[in-house]
Parts: sequence; structure tokens; C-alpha cells
Amino acid sequence: MAFNQPLGGQEMARFSGPATMMRLPTQETAEGLDACFVGVPMDIGASNRSGTRMGPRQIRDESRMMRPFNMGTGARPFSKMQVADIGDVAINSFNLIKTADIITESYAEILKHDVVPLTLGGDHTLTYPVLRAIAAKHGPVALIHVDAHADTSDDMFGEPIAHGTPFRRAYEDGLLINDKVWQIGLRGTGYSPEDYDWGRSKGWTVVQAEACWHKSLAPLMEEVRAKIGPQTPVYISYDIDSLDPAYAPGTGTVEIGGLTTIQALEIIRGCAGLNVVGGDLVEVAPPYDLAGNTALIGANLLFEMLCVLPKCLAD
Repeated sequence: MAFNQPLGGQEMARFSGPATMMRLPTQETAEGLDACFVGVPMDIGASNRSGTRMGPRQIRDESRMMRPFNMGTGARPFSKMQVADIGDVAINSFNLIKTADIITESYAEILKHDVVPLTLGGDHTLTYPVLRAIAAKHGPVALIHVDAHADTSDDMFGEPIAHGTPFRRAYEDGLLINDKVWQIGLRGTGYSPEDYDWGRSKGWTVVQAEACWHKSLAPLMEEVRAKIGPQTPVYISYDIDSLDPAYAPGTGTVEIGGLTTIQALEIIRGCAGLNVVGGDLVEVAPPYDLAGNTALIGANLLFEMLCVLPKCLAD
């Protein structure tokens, strides 16, 4: 079987060619794919600075610098899997509740195929409707949520669906395996200890950023793998604001004292051996990083997710 390959830099200069994730071929559906990249260009769920609607496009653009072989881990995803960019979800940019339903319906269609969707965001609201579709196929999932914020608010300005509420809604809908939920990198100011303790009260493991400072996160990921196990379906939700703004200024809700890019790699590479059934990279807001570094980091982290999928690691 011939697998799709990213367009190489020796075939066409990297500033040209298709504006797809890693300059991969496109498809209208996920039929025949093992994994797919899909964009959700939205920021109507954001509470502070807008701009994440441009995230998927910028992530794709910056991904042109990436090559198909993972020099760090030895992973060759495009030799093991059929992968394509299936474009963007056609959201309703004037209605957040309708958009959530559109996302769930779109992912339900994607998941009719035996495929792992990797999502280019978009604000973090999108994770809740994606998880509805993921759980409809796989049942409740373990969650590895990397973020500066817990995103477990009960509402925002009276609205139950927004980028600060996805994981409370996911809990209420029974989409998560609560003793296998990890929130990593939380930090900054808050309203009360309840901001983090709400998740802890549900059995979630909350690892604040201070516990990550000045250390490798490889031992933490050993704990995560041991607790989750190799068979449990796992979803990875990576908010780019988990990183310190020195690395990723292009996001809407910046917090100081964040993770490093090395720690980000350790977290995602540490998911190797888990049954990853989906993932997202959210909250890239290109207007606040004109150099494109935030989107470039996002593209690399999505590639790293691709490299830890079970089919990529299979013999």
C-alpha cells in the first residue's frame, strides 16, 4: 500500500506548495485514513483576546518546515499510516451553541471510519463537542489535559458552553474516566482554591505548574502510563497557553511561569504506549505572535501526537 507523504523540501521550496498540514494531500472525508488532521477555526468561545479562528491556517502554514521522520524518537508515521488533511469544520461563527453541535456532528461523521482525528484549534470550547463524538464511539476516555487553566468553570457570563467550561461539561455528560484524568501545568491567579480542587474532588490528578518547574516530566508520564494502562482509550487536549509566554506568546490568555517546549515534548512522547484515540492543539492566536513561533510549536506538537498513535508504533 502506498501511504500519503508530505511534500518534501527538495521537491518544492517550503514557502510554496499546498497550504495543508505538513503539505499533505487533502481528502473530503476520513475514508481509508488511519489518522487525519482537521481544523476547527473558531474563537467565539474565547473570553479574552480573540484570534484563534486563524489558528488552524497559521499552524498549517508553519508546518511547512516539518519533515516526515522524527529524529528524536525514530517514529516514521508516514511509513505506517495513511494520513491526510481533511480540511476545516464549517462552524457557525455567530452561534456558539450551534457550533458545538456542528462540531459533534462533524466528528461523528469522521469517526464512522477507523481513524484518529487530530484537531487544529480554535479555542478550547471545541474539546467538549469533540469529546461527545469520541465517547459515542469509544466510550468514556482517559484524559491528558495540558493547560494553564482548569477549564472547569460552571459557566462564563451565564453561558454553559465556552472555552472555560469544556471539562466540567464533559464530566457532567459522563465522557471521562475520572480516576484517569490528568491536568498538567495549571497556574496563575484564580478566584479560589476551588478552581483546581473541583477536579481533584472528582478523582482527577491536578499537577500545578510549580510542581513541574526545573525538572523533567518523564517520571510524571511514567505515572500517567501506569495509571491509565495500554488498553484504555485516551484523549490528549493540549492548550498552547500551557507553555510559558516566552515560548508561546500567541495565545489569548497568557500566564507566566509555564512549561517549556522540552517538557511539552516529554508529555506527548510520554503518551507512547497508550491507546490514543484523538487529540487537539488549541488556543493558538496568530495576531499576537507575528513571528509565527507559537503556531510552529503547535504544528510540531501535533506531529508528535501523530508519532505516538498505536498504529505508528505497531511492529
